[in-house]
Amino acid sequence: MLVCLVYCVVFLALSMLSFFLSLDFMSLDSMVVLEIEMVSINSNSVVMSILLDWMSLLFASFVLFISSMVIFYSHEYMGGDLMMNRFILLVVMFVVSMLLLIFSPNLISILLGWDGLGLVSYCLVIYYQNVKSYNAGMITALTNRLGDVAFLMSIAWMFNFGSWNYLFFLDIMSSSVEMDIIMFLMLLAGMTKSAQIPFSSWLPAAMAAPTPVSSLVHSSTLVTAGVYLLIRFNFCMGESVKIILLFVASLTMFMAGLGASYEFDLKKIIALSTLSQLGLMMSILAMGGYILAFYHLLTHALFKALLFMCAGAMIHNLSNCQDIRFMGGIINQMPLTCTFFVICNMSLCGLPFLSGFYSKDLILEYVSMGSVGFYIYLIYFLSTGLTVAYTFRLVYYVLSGNYNHFCLSGLGDSSSEMLKGMLGIILFVVFMGSSLSWMILSTPYFICLSFTMKMMTLIVTVAGGWIGNELAQLALSWKSKSLAFVESSIFFGSMWNMPYVSTFGVNFYFLHEGEKIYSLVDQGWSEYFGSQNFYVTLSVWSKFFQIFHSNNLKIFLSLTTMSIVFLVLMIF
Repeated sequence: MLVCLVYCVVFLALSMLSFFLSLDFMSLDSMVVLEIEMVSINSNSVVMSILLDWMSLLFASFVLFISSMVIFYSHEYMGGDLMMNRFILLVVMFVVSMLLLIFSPNLISILLGWDGLGLVSYCLVIYYQNVKSYNAGMITALTNRLGDVAFLMSIAWMFNFGSWNYLFFLDIMSSSVEMDIIMFLMLLAGMTKSAQIPFSSWLPAAMAAPTPVSSLVHSSTLVTAGVYLLIRFNFCMGESVKIILLFVASLTMFMAGLGASYEFDLKKIIALSTLSQLGLMMSILAMGGYILAFYHLLTHALFKALLFMCAGAMIHNLSNCQDIRFMGGIINQMPLTCTFFVICNMSLCGLPFLSGFYSKDLILEYVSMGSVGFYIYLIYFLSTGLTVAYTFRLVYYVLSGNYNHFCLSGLGDSSSEMLKGMLGIILFVVFMGSSLSWMILSTPYFICLSFTMKMMTLIVTVAGGWIGNELAQLALSWKSKSLAFVESSIFFGSMWNMPYVSTFGVNFYFLHEGEKIYSLVDQGWSEYFGSQNFYVTLSVWSKFFQIFHSNNLKIFLSLTTMSIVFLVLMIF
């Protein structure tokens, strides 16, 4: 308990300090780069650079605040764990890696944080040591290694500029071929870390980690690292990179919304909603609205962290059951947790005057006003409708109807520490969106639209809620047994067969062919004619000579007798 409290208080204090510093930097419109000399050998110095500006300090304050609440929450959630201190230290290492990535203007020090996130995330995903966790951890680690390779290649290309401090070259070298190549590599790294198509399958698989880890990962650390990196590199993002990112991110947003509408695992639904929001951030970033992407990143971090904490409290009370079909009527037993849950879901949908509304509605109006084409406009509003649909479906299954779990259960809002951890975030979920709009947007966006276009967001939201309710009703009716519904739910629920393409398609066939080659060649013909044949031949000959060695007297007497008999026969 003492370790949790110490880290919680330290992170909370650092969060407040970072937040007020960010306000100071924002008001002064200033930026500071600190260079700390680590090693100096023969006039060659190794320098650690730290970038302090309003963006890095504000994001760091959110990361530290959410992690402090999650650590406090974890003390009760992971109370039965014998290795509690190890878990807390892993979470702290995770946060430190993210802070290293946030404050670094240098690609080498960013790589330390980037790889630290990948390594510690693997350790946390396999924390519950079983086959499912190991598989999920391996998928997570290997997918993120692709981004790490792209990162290493971009570090090699930065040699052309004579320094790894990318911050100095973003504006000056933005039109050079080398910076275009580095930008493509950074795009690949950001897409793997933020799970864009075709690297999306690891994100729901990573739900094998404990729920406090999921809360941290999906709000402000691992999956947002790719978005933050691309926000930093947005000044040198060429048109070709923007088009690729816009197309991929919009498809990811749409695909995740469809997948969540057919999913029954509580944590996976929330994970797919994270994927949908990441697609939203990436696509608005590709359209040039990097401030909007950062704004939504911060508001999303708050309500998504609390959403996972509420889900964790429900799972904890339901004897580790995550299937929403076994839930229902939980609001009668856990009113406070369910209230938080509904507020977070409404913030995700963009209900007016909650934190998610200010960023999401602004993004949608920005897209409506821009000249991005009908495809992007259509897919944005369809994805928004799907967000409301799967949210209402989730709320319908979890909160309404009859209780579907075991008769003997300990449901209730009795977990005081978990509730205190959630209470720490709920006020920010409600009020922080409006506060950030005044802080981040120094010049307010003036968006002039017709009445129909202005009301389109509200129309799509209401339509999405109705579709979500219908989907929930349909799954409980006889029509859900029809072949067409089952086939469509398998296709959409499996993320457009993405795991078969980017996970099993990459891993399974190579491993299967490797097993065949091993059994037929290494353990087959080459073994038969190679080492095994040599071994058998030597064994036969050694046994043969061993017979001679063991029976040499008998053989000598036998040969003597035979020679005498042969001589006698020859004489006569």
